[in-house]
Amino acid sequence: MTDPTTALLAAYDEHMRGLGARGEGETHESDGPLLRKYGGFRGFVTSPRPDLGLRGEELDELIVRQREFFAARGEAVEWKTRGHDLPADLPERLTAAGFVGEEPETVLVGLAAELALPVPAPEGVTVRRVTDPADMRRIAALQSEVWGEDWSWLADDLASRAANTETFLVLVAETDAPRPEVVSAAWLTSTPGTGFGGLWGGSTLAAWRGRGIYRALVAHRARWALDHGIRHLQVDASPDSAPILRRLGMHAVTTTTPYVWTPPAV
Repeated sequence: MTDPTTALLAAYDEHMRGLGARGEGETHESDGPLLRKYGGFRGFVTSPRPDLGLRGEELDELIVRQREFFAARGEAVEWKTRGHDLPADLPERLTAAGFVGEEPETVLVGLAAELALPVPAPEGVTVRRVTDPADMRRIAALQSEVWGEDWSWLADDLASRAANTETFLVLVAETDAPRPEVVSAAWLTSTPGTGFGGLWGGSTLAAWRGRGIYRALVAHRARWALDHGIRHLQVDASPDSAPILRRLGMHAVTTTTPYVWTPPAV
């Protein structure tokens, strides 16, 4: 039997290595074998191909050029790496140039049709679509509480992208009246013409974990994806989420590790 991960990884490499939809105020451009964007929360650099095609000093020069570009802007930047990318020493060279590796995540890909199961939210919780900036602020507050960091920037980011209701979906899971509380949130991004959607978020307050909310949010987004012609769904999954997604039928195809450079404090 053919291993499905081979075809899924090939599809991922073809469609999911770009910059995604352009956010408000963002600029997208290329620099040699790289794609980069800037002007948002922080810059982003990615390779559209698994092999950068550069080695040794040429690669070091490319890395330094990105660092200096964002240094001149006073902007942090994330360089997205994948576990199967070449050259294999890219992470070492990024580290040597001052980039800091964050926690690796598992890249999973699955078919929307297999994930769009009838999974109801638990009793006392309602899943609904949101577009209002006030709801985006509630999501940012949730993320800040879950991760113990300041995620206030997320509110404006989600609000600007949610204006395009055909390519972007934001969901909240909230407790029922009389005092609704957002206990989990998730969103889906899509790039027209690729047949792919990315699943993001899915963070849940500790007291509400283990009740099926995460699975319900996956199913809701998968059904929306099918209605919008999206065949594949992709997740950069944490160690907590990856086992759930595997049980739902997604396949691990590679890993991804962000390497982040931050301007020195003034």
